[in-house]
Amino acid sequence: MRRLWPDPEDVVDIGALVAAEPRPAHADRPWLLVNMVASLDGAITIDERSGSLGGPADREVFFALRQVADVILVGAGTARAEGYGPARAADEVRAARRARGQQELPRLALVTRSLDLDPGARVFSDPSNRPYVITHEAAPADRVAALSEVAEIVQLGATEVDLLAALGKLHADGAQVVTCEGGPTLNGDLIAHDLIDEWCLTVAPLLVSGDAGRGSRGPLPDPRRYELARLLEADGDLLGRWVRSR
Repeated sequence: MRRLWPDPEDVVDIGALVAAEPRPAHADRPWLLVNMVASLDGAITIDERSGSLGGPADREVFFALRQVADVILVGAGTARAEGYGPARAADEVRAARRARGQQELPRLALVTRSLDLDPGARVFSDPSNRPYVITHEAAPADRVAALSEVAEIVQLGATEVDLLAALGKLHADGAQVVTCEGGPTLNGDLIAHDLIDEWCLTVAPLLVSGDAGRGSRGPLPDPRRYELARLLEADGDLLGRWVRSR
């Protein structure tokens, strides 16, 4: 893997590079980054999954961004489609997280309006690191009760999820960095509420066409400007990091 900008050079340890990048939390919420992969023509999935787009370099960055996160935020539909399970980390990663004052593993946070989640799903299989399930106050009571057995239910917003309040809750629980892994509806909601501090995007050298979706979907806000902070290249993949202009 090579860094193209700034300071071109070979990158030996992507985990160390990502961990050294500044991500200061806000006074009332964590630093929020979004990590996505897309084809040259903007597709974010092949056959409804993103895994076919990313090569080894994308997976390295994916796990490196997870390693710096206190919480991994993801839409329930994406968690179902991608077959999410509990967060895992090697011993050396756990040690590095402890040295930074973090918990050994990031905690998952699933965002859902409908609570259409199976309490027996693999994502809920680690009782020592129970996910958050973030929903709204009008969520079905029977679904809340069922999922309360395997997750911490966070209900914020009358009939829609209040994402700013949700990030405030994560911050109050100690989260300094949150990594969001999509999907497009959640990304679009975060854009609409002006909550994204950093966007990490791998551009794969593939043309997909078809009807694959794009990285965000939702109401059209005023455009937000981001500055390129880092660009890597590996096997034709371009891996960029953009940080919000201040």
